[in-house]
Amino acid sequence: MEKKKFYCSPDGWMILIHALTALRNRRIAEGKCIDTVNDTILAVMSAKTKRIKIAG
Repeated sequence: MEKKKFYCSPDGWMILIHALTALRNRRIAEGKCIDTVNDTILAVMSAKTKRIKIAG
């Protein structure tokens, strides 16, 4: 699998975490494997932050 980088705002980061958590809960309810979702949540939560200057 190819790794990709992307940047998001703090609000976007929270939406991403909530969406992944909802996906995890749904997969638990269906009795499916959640290992990849857990790994993704951990990767997003432990990702380095980058400050970007905004003109204005």
